[in-house]
Amino acid sequence: MSAHCMLTGARPGFGNRISHSHRRTSRRFDPNIQSKRYWLAAENRHVRLRLSTKGIKTVDVIGVEAAVARIRARGVRV
Repeated sequence: MSAHCMLTGARPGFGNRISHSHRRTSRRFDPNIQSKRYWLAAENRHVRLRLSTKGIKTVDVIGVEAAVARIRARGVRV
């Protein structure tokens, strides 16, 4: 499964590791993705979302109903 947030759309960033001798090799900066289960009262069921930690904080602020609406607006099946 790809490392991206369903709500914020955060995806891995790419860059270089730089050694002591300044030799460069490619590396990947993965977002901190967590799998979290929320109760969706409108549909009377739980939904499991793969969110970054920033996405979890966003759900805490706007609520799970609005977050699921935003996710579905992006075309992701929940």
